[in-house]
Amino acid sequence: MTQLVLFNITNGLIIGAFYVLMALGLSLILNLSNVINFAHGGFLVIGGYIAYSLTPYVGFWGALVLSPLLTAVIGLLVERVLIRPLYGRDPLYSLLLTFGLAFIIEDGTRLIWGAQGLPVSVPAVLARPLSNDLFFITGYRLFMVVTVAVVVTALFLLLRYSRAGLRIRAGTLDLETVAALGVNVRALRSLNFAVGIFLAGLSGVLASGQLGLESTMGANLLMPSFIAIIVGGVGSLSGTLLGGLLIGVASGITTVFFPSASEAVIYVMMALVLLLRPRGLLGEEGMLT
Repeated sequence: MTQLVLFNITNGLIIGAFYVLMALGLSLILNLSNVINFAHGGFLVIGGYIAYSLTPYVGFWGALVLSPLLTAVIGLLVERVLIRPLYGRDPLYSLLLTFGLAFIIEDGTRLIWGAQGLPVSVPAVLARPLSNDLFFITGYRLFMVVTVAVVVTALFLLLRYSRAGLRIRAGTLDLETVAALGVNVRALRSLNFAVGIFLAGLSGVLASGQLGLESTMGANLLMPSFIAIIVGGVGSLSGTLLGGLLIGVASGITTVFFPSASEAVIYVMMALVLLLRPRGLLGEEGMLT
């Protein structure tokens, strides 16, 4: 029983790590640009499929580096061509646009790579379990957790200490004042959007090695990522981090005792948080902390 609980907690942490990367990207874009990006899961899928296509040429490690960067470039083009004209308008416009874009990406990946799921191989050195007793903790799973931890730490340091990060944080509070001080708000929004899409692309590469590749995988991770933002608190990146890990672990533990409720539990958590603390666990309106 102990091993079963540990197994599902580990699974919960892995899934929670995906939620964290996805939710942080969503939160960055939402907080600065007021865009509810329903196509975020589609960019995760793009990242995974690009990595799959690059791996035969540059190997797993090369694809891990290049795929999120290429996904961010695609996201930057989408932001400039489709989303930028909607800044300043009702957020409903961007929501509808990205909702439709998500279906376009999903059908596009089916057209290019096929409708069937694709197995993704990881380096043999990462595929081995750490021990016979902990057979479910492989080197790849440990690698994913470490990678997410490093990337999240780097993101927080970037936002806290770099000039661009400080401008992004200030822009979430008062974008008009930031613009009046001479900051190029268009470039700031583009950079912020690209960083958010980079996180989605990285999540796609990591998820494909764990879950395999299919065109709907982004949609399956998108809604829990939004819930992570709500549970942690809209406007709080540290809250988003906490929310992603909490719902992942809660889902994993629930699987042990009530497997049929493993997905429902995250919605119950969201409802309880909204009832008891509408701003979320760490949320402060308009703050990036």
